[in-house]
Amino acid sequence: MPGASFGAGRRRVLALGLTPLLGVSGGVAEAGTPGEVLVGQLLRDATLRGLNGPARQLSSYRGRPLIINVWASWCAPCRAEMASLERLAWGDLAQRFAIIGISTDDHVERAQSWLRRSNATISHFIDRRLELEHMLGATHLPLTVLADASGRVLAKVSGAREWDDAGSRRLVEGHFRRPGAAPSSGSAPRTAVR
Repeated sequence: MPGASFGAGRRRVLALGLTPLLGVSGGVAEAGTPGEVLVGQLLRDATLRGLNGPARQLSSYRGRPLIINVWASWCAPCRAEMASLERLAWGDLAQRFAIIGISTDDHVERAQSWLRRSNATISHFIDRRLELEHMLGATHLPLTVLADASGRVLAKVSGAREWDDAGSRRLVEGHFRRPGAAPSSGSAPRTAVR
């Protein structure tokens, strides 16, 4: 699928369920963006510039598993999955992890306008100078990154999902087991998830 150029020379391809897994080639993860943190690696700290709340450091989320959803206001699949992320954030699993959104919009006003229209309650931040987009490996949108309490990337999910359906809940529960829970056979997957 050919890429499309948007604002500030950014090149993005929308994930419409037809794209291959991100960062996986023969079972070995490969970086897709400059400075990308791969599955199994620790996220670097970054300043998160607030869209619907105050700025925070990414490291302030350490100590609790984290779901990071990378989106843009112009991305229809991103907008389509946002309500399910809200439902997940308010559901019975929510006490076990935090959910944040990272907009890759070039214009703050457009991202804020979408958040107001969607009645977003999750904390959302905006990327500047492609810092988070590159670190998270967001070559396709939406991208959702699951990180453990220490900031280690457990999985990257390319494309839109219903985050509160049974399959997605199992995915989240599988990665964010309760402390003291018996581990599943093998370690956490070291590949991208579809």
